[in-house]
Amino acid sequence: MANVALRHVSKRFGRVEAVRDLSLAINDGEFVVLLGPSGAGKTTTLRMISGLERPDAGAILIDGREVTQDPPGVRDIAFVFQQYSLYPHLSVYDNLAFPLRSPARRIPEPTIRKRVEQTAELLHITGKLGNRATRLSGGEMQRVAIGRALVRDPAIHLMDEPLSSVDAKLRAELRLELKRIQVELGATILYVTHDQVEAMTMASRIGVIKDGELLQLGTPREIYENPSSRYVASRLGTPQINFLPASLVPEIAMPAGAETVGIRTEHLMIAAANGGGIIGRVHRVEHLGDQNHVYLEYRGETLVTLADAHQPLQAGQDVELKLVHPLYFDAAGRRIAAAVH
Repeated sequence: MANVALRHVSKRFGRVEAVRDLSLAINDGEFVVLLGPSGAGKTTTLRMISGLERPDAGAILIDGREVTQDPPGVRDIAFVFQQYSLYPHLSVYDNLAFPLRSPARRIPEPTIRKRVEQTAELLHITGKLGNRATRLSGGEMQRVAIGRALVRDPAIHLMDEPLSSVDAKLRAELRLELKRIQVELGATILYVTHDQVEAMTMASRIGVIKDGELLQLGTPREIYENPSSRYVASRLGTPQINFLPASLVPEIAMPAGAETVGIRTEHLMIAAANGGGIIGRVHRVEHLGDQNHVYLEYRGETLVTLADAHQPLQAGQDVELKLVHPLYFDAAGRRIAAAVH
């Protein structure tokens, strides 16, 4: 495994600046996730690291060696694409073995067999090694695609939304498997996704990216609790963070310059109205078993939060809202530290 560094990397396609002055260091054995919507520059970043695209500016280093101008074949990188990219006429065994049989590697067949069997065991597909790729389920195909990257033991694994085409139940299972394998192998992985759950559950660190710009990099907890901007705050959290104009809550003390209040579910407490405080009205309650989704109306705005399943709430009911350590943002959307009392 190896560390990877991008230094002030930029890439433009015509008038579109796909990646803008991006600097990022991925440590040996780290699982870094780039989180952002379509068009944010995530895949372009992977393609530049792999050598499939060349940056217009900046440098790319792998294990301390600059590879910016090197062709893909000499970078020792494995790329897992969103689609399976398997050879349908080959067995699972031969699909896994294919990267090791390159004339450039000259790996003995007994060594190939050992690596393939070890990888199949990690991915729980040992019983499928004799199957043709066309006889696999979608989840099994994606396991084989991931296995083709793992079997090589490259410097870094690049993964471009590899779980997006499988169903929700299988996606949750594969998230756990992929994280387990990464920890067991000590693999260095750069993974891109638009799915905040994938980012939160798998990443050592998350990089939030928008319009080709890396906005913040930190652990999942750091990004969630201390977002640098309103946009970053909106990328993590279920239900999504609520935003209120500061002018709507004059009852609470705010730091100078605060224009927006960010309210996550843990920042909002609901109690029976007693004639004081901030009063909202329950619009709708969705029962989810162990908890309730509660939609509240407050001065023309809608707030969404979670409540205990046994808390007596019903549509049309007035309730008292108490804000506990919410987040504050200025007019440009930048985070403002809360005032210390």
